[in-house]
Amino acid sequence: MKTSVLVVGGGLAGTSAALFLAWRGVPVTLVEKHPGSSPHPRAVGFTARVEELLRAVGLADGLPPSRMVKGFGIRRVRVESLAGEWFEETFWSPPAELSEIEYSPCTGVGVAQDRMEPILRDKARELGADIRMSTRMLEFSQDDDGVTAIVQGDGEPYEIRADHLIAADGHRSPIREALGITRSGRGYMHTSRSVLFRAPLNEYLKDGIGQFIVDGVGFLTTYGDGRWVLMLEDREYDEPELRQQIVRAIGRDDLDIEIITTGRWTISAAVADQFAKGRVFLAGDAAHTLPPSRGGFGANVGIEDSHNLAWKLAAVLNGESRPSLLDTYDAERRPVALLCHQQIFARNDGHNRDGEPDDAPLIDNSAMHYGVLYRSDAVLGAGPELPPAQRPEQWNGQPGTRAPHVWIAPGKSTLDLFQRGWVLVADHPQWEEAAKQLGIRYERIEQLDVFGLSAKGASLVRPDGYIAWRSTDLPDDPAGTLETAFRTSSAGTP
Repeated sequence: MKTSVLVVGGGLAGTSAALFLAWRGVPVTLVEKHPGSSPHPRAVGFTARVEELLRAVGLADGLPPSRMVKGFGIRRVRVESLAGEWFEETFWSPPAELSEIEYSPCTGVGVAQDRMEPILRDKARELGADIRMSTRMLEFSQDDDGVTAIVQGDGEPYEIRADHLIAADGHRSPIREALGITRSGRGYMHTSRSVLFRAPLNEYLKDGIGQFIVDGVGFLTTYGDGRWVLMLEDREYDEPELRQQIVRAIGRDDLDIEIITTGRWTISAAVADQFAKGRVFLAGDAAHTLPPSRGGFGANVGIEDSHNLAWKLAAVLNGESRPSLLDTYDAERRPVALLCHQQIFARNDGHNRDGEPDDAPLIDNSAMHYGVLYRSDAVLGAGPELPPAQRPEQWNGQPGTRAPHVWIAPGKSTLDLFQRGWVLVADHPQWEEAAKQLGIRYERIEQLDVFGLSAKGASLVRPDGYIAWRSTDLPDDPAGTLETAFRTSSAGTP
């Protein structure tokens, strides 16, 4: 069989890739060796930026809001036990400078990974993605024209031919290993055991704290749906011992406790030294293994990888852009992963067990979620002198950053103007005429100041909602200036 893009791995990054590609009309096939999601929920909670991406494809409505507290992340405290004495609150990042500025129309999503993945799968299928669970990739090869993979489901192995392959096959990534791509970073940190259980403990969440470092026991957190996970030291536990540890962490033995499952987790940190090789691209944990306990970067960053890659693959496959556009995936996303790695180890997770913290300036959550900077050939005017991340109001519409949010009508954000294609934002008839000549959608808005523009300026926004270029004022030849910027940033065909 043939497809445009083959995705290997049905976790959050892989399923998101299938979803974003299908939404853009790209034929995509996903293979996942497991029959469904892991029984252990793993990641919990998704940032407002990820909710923005889901909002664009029609998925955010109806999802429960995140428990993240503005400027603080999820609050964490050290305790004797839930029912015992509570001590100091700990922060994995410094509290942000609280601001009256609203950065997003979204607040984040409070859903566990085992429940988010089926939502993404169902939407991807609805949009036309071919998702094959219980199907393992046995081998692959690539040539100048595409990728050939041998896969096997319940029957005999068969061949899939694709133009490109996305490796979202986890932190051990056989595809990454086969490509000979090395990794850098802190490496192995520690191994933990976990027990997932259900218990009526909502009374301990009333103060907005959702994570607990329990002295002498381990780390306890909730998935917000009646399920809790207790992380313990790495050794074997029988069920009576697990119940004993849960009772110690809770501090009471009068509750009905249902043990759901257990797990063993190797915590490590590594970033691939390249995110692409030929026609194969790495995404999610295959590209970067980022420990989940200090900022929630791992799953969210993986979904954003897939979003960045999807519009570029769509543009190349439909002939709008040259293949050189795909080189900007590594140029844009790998520095973000490296920055997240740095920030993880510049922060204290409250356990103090993974070596000395990195001596690096701490960047607040608002900057990390909304204000990372892309530098690549798909961005004009993002020089090396700029910092890697800032809050949106500090960027003020800087090319290489996410287009800022501002309400332009009741219930309608500037962000709702983007992600379907290239957009020129301005409020001047000469820019409107220039966009019309090039076939670029023109959106007139009056709030040009949040884009750092004068009344005669314009910003060119990419299909992923990032600013590719801007002119702060009106040049002598608006149409020629815009054409040059568009052809350069989009790797557009002549």
